[in-house]
Amino acid sequence: MNKQILVLNSGSSSIKFRLFDADVVTDELKLELKGQIEGLGDTAHFMAKKHGESIIKDLASDTNHEAALEFLLHWLNEHLDKRKPLIVGHRVVHGGNDFTQPMLITPEIIQRLRLLNPLAPLHQPHNLAAIEVLQKLKPDLQQVACFDTAFHAGHAKEIEQFALPREISAEGVRRYGFHGLSYEFIAKELRQIDPHLAQGKVLVAHLGNGASLCALDNGRSVDSSMGFSALDGLVMGTRSGSIDAGVLLYLMQEKKYSAKKISDLLYKQSGLLGVSGISNDMRVLLASQEKQASEAISLYVQRIARECGALCAILEGFDGIVFTGGVGENSAPIREKVSEKLAWLGLQIDAQKNNQTHGSCAKISTEFSRASAYVIPTNEELMIAQHTLDLIN
Repeated sequence: MNKQILVLNSGSSSIKFRLFDADVVTDELKLELKGQIEGLGDTAHFMAKKHGESIIKDLASDTNHEAALEFLLHWLNEHLDKRKPLIVGHRVVHGGNDFTQPMLITPEIIQRLRLLNPLAPLHQPHNLAAIEVLQKLKPDLQQVACFDTAFHAGHAKEIEQFALPREISAEGVRRYGFHGLSYEFIAKELRQIDPHLAQGKVLVAHLGNGASLCALDNGRSVDSSMGFSALDGLVMGTRSGSIDAGVLLYLMQEKKYSAKKISDLLYKQSGLLGVSGISNDMRVLLASQEKQASEAISLYVQRIARECGALCAILEGFDGIVFTGGVGENSAPIREKVSEKLAWLGLQIDAQKNNQTHGSCAKISTEFSRASAYVIPTNEELMIAQHTLDLIN
């Protein structure tokens, strides 16, 4: 009997969902519908697409996560095949030391995952809230957690470790890496698109409102720009990326910033938004004539180039780069600027191919480039559905 897999990616103000029909014999997944509920806590909207038909509904202005999920379940009930059991797969950002594989969710696992909330405060509490709401609304529903940190499990000790006293490291204070579901999907896709490159040393640039880089060696993650939290590494939409810890000490000691104020600063007020003072949206900044916008873009690109160099040193080589994520898939100017910074590695971009590629899969390096460059749209939801199907099988 086929099953239905509902994939949920629950954030602070939105819930993205996909419904797949899963053939448990052939392991094939067919997308039945997709959508999202956005504007939670403000002006909430429900949007869904099924076989080309779009459905848009306005929800109550005070709709919270529980009310949104309850609405979603009622709406889905009209579109579900009652003969096929439903299973839910969730994106959970942080798996900590213990969770390196997808897991069937139990009350004990929820308690252990809740302890990781401080490590991913923008994501983890909302990921878990969706699980708990569904447990309340449908207690018999099977739910699976798929972890964004899992793909990076197995990094070398010197990659994971901070230069801190061992008793602190023993508490789980180490580098984890994130966006793992996206990188796992890209590694899998690259094996189909360019098997030779997939066996080599490849950088994957997941560039969106959250942004990071991953170093792949024969499809395996060996390092990532993100570390202990999703704050580390690249400049992001509203997140600072790497910052000297002395800056935080200065803000605490001299400016009397509280932990809450520092958290808000680093997660919500920095990055492209903080530097530009205009927007966290790369499209807005690229269209702006303001000096601050160009400065924010320059810093964004420079940090990417610096991290690429560091990861190439870890890989001891460079055969190619894959751009993915909202900015990576759709912003030709950013791909061009980054590629120019990597010309010393033998990368040459075909300007025409690059400018013609928006949200689609394409090779954008020239015929004579020593390194390859691809744009590959990511699909974390499909990866979650596949993991969920594998686990229940």
